[in-house]
Amino acid sequence: MTTDVTIVVATRNRRDQLLDLLPRHTAPVIVVDNGSDDGTPAAVTAAFPGIRVVELGRNAGAGAARNVGVALAETPFVAFADDDSYWAPGSLERAGELLRRHPRTALLTGQVLVGRQERLDPVSAGMAQAPIGTAPDAPGPTVLGFLACAVVLRRAAYRQVGGFAERLGTYGEEALLAMDLAAAGWNLAYTPELVAHHLPTPSGRDPGARRRVEARNRLLTAALRRPAGVVRAVAAQAWRDPDGRAGLRDAARQAGWVLRHRRRLPADVEAALTALSRVEPAPAAPVPAGAGAPG
Repeated sequence: MTTDVTIVVATRNRRDQLLDLLPRHTAPVIVVDNGSDDGTPAAVTAAFPGIRVVELGRNAGAGAARNVGVALAETPFVAFADDDSYWAPGSLERAGELLRRHPRTALLTGQVLVGRQERLDPVSAGMAQAPIGTAPDAPGPTVLGFLACAVVLRRAAYRQVGGFAERLGTYGEEALLAMDLAAAGWNLAYTPELVAHHLPTPSGRDPGARRRVEARNRLLTAALRRPAGVVRAVAAQAWRDPDGRAGLRDAARQAGWVLRHRRRLPADVEAALTALSRVEPAPAAPVPAGAGAPG
């Protein structure tokens, strides 16, 4: 078991799957519970007395839960896992080695294998193409986004930029953090030798509600960091879908917060994001209805 990485697991109402996967983790674990009402905290404590369990008492969102876990971690590096994911043996030890060897790298994102069939997630396949190249002092192709269940971060860099924006809650919260790390001068790299297994299952959550939140968060993220033209394009895309329109209305209610926290990205980061936007996105990986991030 590695001792310089802490795994932070955000969870909500997935007790049985969490209990099934916790034995597969190969580093100390902090479980942060987002107001579960299915007995998750007590069950984890009873089954795994060595695991620290933090009860938020409400659904604060995955980003907020991860922020709490990172604040409590005492190791230099932190890995995230969802309650339906785990890291392959050896991945976290290797991640620690790479982060020590590459001190300007804040974040490593590994490849994601989905389901029992271990299908490569299309997001991982897209990252491997390296459309914006590889920094000279980075261990892999540069990325400006990630899947939260497949990253290992330098804790100091995460805290430097403030972690996840808790207003974004769950779904799409990763994009703003990636932008802020890059804007602070850190490298973010895709390293396929690190492997995260994702085992999504139906959860009964409302897919329309998820699309609404995703639309809201895409617009808020763009409005916080991107040029006006990008914000208009994001809004226009969301307007085509009823759930997207609802998300736009939700975002409009956050206008005051956006104006207080808006700051443009450095020119090189904006140019890289523009280059990425010209690459045709890979199709989404098929997942069961209602599956997704905790929260």
